[in-house]
Amino acid sequence: MPKLSDKETRDFLEEKNMICRIGTVDVNGAPLVTPIWFVFEDEKLWFTPRQHSEWLEHIRANTKVGLSIDETDLPCRKVVIRGNAAIEFEVGHDDKWRELYRRICRRYVDNSDDYVDGTIDQPRALCSVNIPDSEVRTWRFPVGDEHYSGIWAKKYWTQDAKIRSTRQGLFEKIDKKI
Repeated sequence: MPKLSDKETRDFLEEKNMICRIGTVDVNGAPLVTPIWFVFEDEKLWFTPRQHSEWLEHIRANTKVGLSIDETDLPCRKVVIRGNAAIEFEVGHDDKWRELYRRICRRYVDNSDDYVDGTIDQPRALCSVNIPDSEVRTWRFPVGDEHYSGIWAKKYWTQDAKIRSTRQGLFEKIDKKI
C-alpha cells in the first residue's frame, strides 16, 4: 500500500480541521476511543484533555495510546500511531501553555480566541505524543500512475489472488479527483 512520505505525513498532520481519535484503556483493560483536537509541532502531537476527561485518567494510569488521524475523501490518507502520552502539564497550569492551546483551537474554530477566552476558567492538562519515539503507519490510495496492487500490504493478499494489471472503475475516479 502506498505510504505517505515524511513530508506528506507532516503536511497531512498540519492540515486544519483534522480530527484525531485517541485510544486509551481503563484500569480493567476496557478500551475507549475519543475524538480530539490536536496540533502537530516540534515532532509531537499536542492535545488538551479537560480535567474530568475519562481518557485523562486512563493516561495517568497507562501512558500507552493509539492515535488515528484519517480522511474520508479520496485519497483516504491515514496516519496511525502507537506511542506513549506524556502529561507535560497537569491540570491547573493552563497559563503556562495557553498560547499552544490557542494554536490548537485555531485549527478548528474561526473565533478561536473567543472560544479559549470563554472557557479559560475550565482547567485542562497538556499532553503530547513524541512521534519519533512512536510506531507510525501511514497509507493512502494509489494515485496517478501508481499501480493499484499496492493498495494493500502483501500480507493481506491470499496466495491465489489475481492482481489485475489495468486501472479500472474506482481508481479512475481517484485519479480524476486528485
